[in-house]
Amino acid sequence: MTTQISIFDTTLRDGTQSEGISLSAEDKIKIAQKLDQLGVHYIEGGIPGSNTKDIEFFQRAKQLNLKAKITAFGFTRRKDSVAEHDPNLHRILESGAAAAAIVGKSWDFHVHTALQTSLEENLAMIYDSIRYLKQQGIEAIFDAEHFFDGYKNNPEYALAVLKKTAEAGADWITLCDTNGGTLPGEVHDIVTRVVQEIQSPIGIHTHNDCELAVANSLAAVNAGARQVQGTINGYGERCGNANLCSIIPNLQVKQNYSCISDEQLTLLTGSARYISEIANVHMPVFQPYVGNAAFAHKGGIHVSAIMKDAKTYEHIRPELVGNKQRVLVSELAGQSNVMLKAQELNLDMNSNSEKTKEIIDRIKSLEHHGYQFEGADASLELLLRDAFGQTEEIFTLESFKLFVEKNANQAVVSEAFVKIKVGEEKIYTAAEGNGPVNALDNALRKALVQYYPNIMNMHLADYKVRVIDEKDATAAKVRVLIESANTDHSWSTVGVSPNLIEASWEALVDSIRYALLGQVKQEIAAEPTFGKIGIINH
Repeated sequence: MTTQISIFDTTLRDGTQSEGISLSAEDKIKIAQKLDQLGVHYIEGGIPGSNTKDIEFFQRAKQLNLKAKITAFGFTRRKDSVAEHDPNLHRILESGAAAAAIVGKSWDFHVHTALQTSLEENLAMIYDSIRYLKQQGIEAIFDAEHFFDGYKNNPEYALAVLKKTAEAGADWITLCDTNGGTLPGEVHDIVTRVVQEIQSPIGIHTHNDCELAVANSLAAVNAGARQVQGTINGYGERCGNANLCSIIPNLQVKQNYSCISDEQLTLLTGSARYISEIANVHMPVFQPYVGNAAFAHKGGIHVSAIMKDAKTYEHIRPELVGNKQRVLVSELAGQSNVMLKAQELNLDMNSNSEKTKEIIDRIKSLEHHGYQFEGADASLELLLRDAFGQTEEIFTLESFKLFVEKNANQAVVSEAFVKIKVGEEKIYTAAEGNGPVNALDNALRKALVQYYPNIMNMHLADYKVRVIDEKDATAAKVRVLIESANTDHSWSTVGVSPNLIEASWEALVDSIRYALLGQVKQEIAAEPTFGKIGIINH
């Protein structure tokens, strides 16, 4: 029988302690709904009463009808007081949350230094708080803060904390590697002893300060822990929390534990990228399982092999976690790379055709002049579709102008004027932006939105500039990489020119062309005479 592992997500609480992340109540609601679709069992929403947005979240969460248990985070009662009169515990009960995660000290050093109380009073604080919550009919999860450090310093007291918690009736006892400094072998040995001595179900909560949070979580589960606490994409204080995007597939695919359903597992990549967009944090391309490069292949030998059998260079099928195989094309790539990329796009390419040779020569020539397609899949797809005659213009550029103004009393103001033709109709628009590229983006989309309303759903997510020939100083060519995104996915495009604005325009236009591919395809199907995607004077 497959062992069930309970997944406790704390993205909305511990994850928001990550530098650079701040979520509104609306953001939290959206993420909670996405987490519920993913199938996590607990969603820790925050600290009720600590701030207005957490108060709003718990109020609105009552109406969501989620399968996951909304969980409130709090603390044990104050020292030398009683649980029944503790305002923190009252706010947890008033939140309407189905479960509560209560943090308490398990390291004697912290009891003396941080709480400045006795070891006996700390045990009483924990017991009273858990007992009170259980009497009120709420599920109680105890987070034993700094447990592993506490155990290594004073194992008898650390275990006494757990035994007191179990005596109070806690539903789960979670062992926390709060400072993130414990090693997997230590975690396994300590959890093994805990499971032998404590009858309550055990959970694990690890931090990533030694880049071992995932490994430590797996070690704890293999030693008998049955709940894993973590965050999507590993968000969290300092170096982050255990990354559920790695933990879930490692447990479920590699070790045959049951975390979520197989169908929900296919939502993992989409959920990770959706939450990164809501959090406004760039998604690391090299992140295992869900990163854009997790199943990307560049070397010609690798690509030749995966064309025969993907298992040659992939440890799992990417579709299991909702990701996909990617073939990177560059001047280092062999013919196999281009062939497989064409297959992905259902383009009829064979190794002996002149067209194939022309395309490969074209790619290598462009890369010689500074283009880089391995990080710009969208531009590569457009290039291949151009070669197969699957593109026509969506607009013709007549001209654009840029004005940048700054005086002693004002911030820099950028304004763009764009003149284009769509079919036979001329459109002239102007827009401001927080920089020249943003102004161009705003003006172009303003011109096109009446023809393609969905264009307003996309936005520029990242913008990078690389000087190609440093020796040429200010006359050097520059390569611009633009990453664009909507709520479903992201894509990257490239432009190269000695002129920064022209390179940016080229990447920007490719980004819009790619964003419109799906819409134009639908319109082509409905109206065969409608133009295919493309551009003139690009």
